[in-house]
Amino acid sequence: MTSASVPPIIVVMGVAGSGKSSIGAALAARHGWAFLEGDDLHPPANVARMAHGLPLTDADRQEWLAAIARHIAEADRAGTGLVVACSALKRRYRDQLSAASERLLYLFLAGDKALITARMAHREGHFMPLSLIDSQFEALEPPQPDERALTLPITLEPGELLEEIDRRLASLWLHGLRQGEAAQ
Repeated sequence: MTSASVPPIIVVMGVAGSGKSSIGAALAARHGWAFLEGDDLHPPANVARMAHGLPLTDADRQEWLAAIARHIAEADRAGTGLVVACSALKRRYRDQLSAASERLLYLFLAGDKALITARMAHREGHFMPLSLIDSQFEALEPPQPDERALTLPITLEPGELLEEIDRRLASLWLHGLRQGEAAQ
């Protein structure tokens, strides 16, 4: 992070069903930062593909990632806070997004397949079917120590998870995390 006077740009990442949207929206509302639902930027062909149970390819994701990166760059130029819900499953996707702002930090919502599957089974009104959960875990490359990322367990209740995020963000601001330092 830079300093407490400059709000962060945060990508809440993880597999489908990990809570990216709900935690991201709550975090943004809590701090008065903008919230961007990354799924809203998927081209219609991507949504149709996933709705039919077909996983996206790297090529399918390029337009979507570029759109998210544009929003990140806009927030960076404006000096505003932004929270984005985006799976960012692979390192190369995160590298593409990270190139848009040095203020970018990832919050990786980590959970095991059994818990995610249970959550997905009860989720309604989303285009991502339960049948794609295996492809999500196959594509997942968890953040490495050289990435600016905090890993957080989704086993915490949402309120506890938000408190833990705030505690860890405050610690980062206090210690002035610099680009390339591990934030685990």
